[in-house]
Amino acid sequence: MRQGLTESPLNPLPPVIWLLTLPVIASEALFMLGRSGLVGGAEGVGLRLNAIRMTALPPELLQRVWTFGAFDVDQMYRALSFSFIHTSLTHALFVVVFTLALGNLVAQQFRPLAVLTLFFGSAIGGAIIYAAVLQIIGARPSLLIGGYPAVYGLVGAFTFLLWTKLAAVNANRLRAFSLIGMLLAFQFVFGMLFGGAGTGWIAEIGGFATGFALSFLLVDGGIRRTLTQLRQR
Repeated sequence: MRQGLTESPLNPLPPVIWLLTLPVIASEALFMLGRSGLVGGAEGVGLRLNAIRMTALPPELLQRVWTFGAFDVDQMYRALSFSFIHTSLTHALFVVVFTLALGNLVAQQFRPLAVLTLFFGSAIGGAIIYAAVLQIIGARPSLLIGGYPAVYGLVGAFTFLLWTKLAAVNANRLRAFSLIGMLLAFQFVFGMLFGGAGTGWIAEIGGFATGFALSFLLVDGGIRRTLTQLRQR
């Protein structure tokens, strides 16, 4: 038998990436069953709304921590849970696709625990920046829901990898930020055409910045490897 004939044509995804995407896929499957009446009976239609209500992160929850020192331990699970529930199937699909694609690329350079730290660290970092900026500008708080801040953290890690590679060959490092630029431009145009842009982009940029910054610590070899790559010419 010819060598490689039995190999899968698809590259297997790292288990850690499935770990991050399967909760989203499972929840969307549950919501579809609820809409069809197969789950939840008469209340099945409202499963998504109930899930959003139980998992979304109110920015006031974080604002109270630094304003009044009030740390509501019972509600802090929302800092992680909001990344796995989405407002629509389309919302969830975009998050799943980006997590699979970017997560697979990032997982080739980061250990599984580092990928988890990137994902959840970016979600939390994006949420903190979101709550802080809303308070500073006096904007009306709105619930934070969906995996975009975490996904943008993966974009930040991918940008970091490109940035170090470009630096190693003495190329223009700003080219590494082309992906985040295109994504933000796409979201801006999409929001202008279909509305609903809101203030969520603040959390997404915060997630990107957090993911980029965490990469210096989480990449194999940490800061030492990064400095070595930057010094290579």
